[in-house]
Amino acid sequence: MIADVVIGLQHGDEAKGKVTHVKCREGQDYYTHVLRYNGGGNAGHTIYHEGKKYVTHYIPAGVFYGIKSIIGNGCAVNVKSFLEEAKMLADAGFDTSLIKIASNCHIVTEEHLEEDGKDSKIGTTKRGNGPAYTAKYARTGVRACDVPEFEEYIVDLYEEFHLAEDEVKILCEGAQGFELDIDWGDYPYVTSSHCTTAGVALNCIPPTSIRKVWGVGKVYDTYVGKKKFEPDDPIFQKIRDVGEEYGATTGRPRQCNWLNFDALIRAININGVTSVVLNKADVLKEVGVWKIYYENELMDFRNYREMEKFIHTTLCEKSALKEQLKYTFRQGAGHKFHTPEKLGQFAWRRGLVRFSSSKDKI
Repeated sequence: MIADVVIGLQHGDEAKGKVTHVKCREGQDYYTHVLRYNGGGNAGHTIYHEGKKYVTHYIPAGVFYGIKSIIGNGCAVNVKSFLEEAKMLADAGFDTSLIKIASNCHIVTEEHLEEDGKDSKIGTTKRGNGPAYTAKYARTGVRACDVPEFEEYIVDLYEEFHLAEDEVKILCEGAQGFELDIDWGDYPYVTSSHCTTAGVALNCIPPTSIRKVWGVGKVYDTYVGKKKFEPDDPIFQKIRDVGEEYGATTGRPRQCNWLNFDALIRAININGVTSVVLNKADVLKEVGVWKIYYENELMDFRNYREMEKFIHTTLCEKSALKEQLKYTFRQGAGHKFHTPEKLGQFAWRRGLVRFSSSKDKI
């Protein structure tokens, strides 16, 4: 078994769906499965496929390229919403027989939706996920295998992944982002599921099977919820408008802020990220302001190239990517000493750190 992972490094909305969609296109003859490993209807993955826009909340991106797509047991699914999403894809001409749900995936019931619809101090998406996960751990929940409407979709992950005749190669698609993880996020302003690479292993995937981890972020940061996140500066309204920073699930405006580089490094290190994609570079280019937080100070750059160079160099000096580069150099260039700046240049050439615009194909 081989598993590659796409994970969000910030507060969600980093374009994980876009990156997963690209990886599915590149690997449609390689991957046997695409697995959504956490979250539920609170996720909103915006995908452009053959010129059309699709927003999915449950179903992984593999279905767009004929790859079996599984909603894992780390997720929580509302029956009505899932069936509507599957019908939308079927009506668009996609093969929905490829869509499967883990038998031990938990269900978001109407009672969970009603409970989540009450006023919340953290500002949830009101999709019932929190109450569903609460029921799961209280051992009072309902699982997918108990839902008659899901009979055609049910799959046992152990049988699917471990008893298959041919080698299984899985692309794992995460939801939300590391800064919203139930254990590692800014508690209590977090989601209810495991957004880390470790969350992948909860879906019947041995940790030793994980090969690559693509960490996805933006060149600035966004957050949806009730805590104060956006500084009082009109520049962030401009970023919001240029970047179209409005929630794919709720439509709520996302609070914007400069990239927290220390938090990004922390997320890379904890999740064992092997490659980084930073999206929406074109937004800051249009806005014309280049700033990041680093070591509790706000750094101001003269232009995009200056900031890009700093990010490459510092990531390769301070984050786990340095170890990835050491391995690469041993394989290719011998045991030479390289400065962090040269490591940063090499990371760019090797694709370990990539900048992407809103319209790039990466």
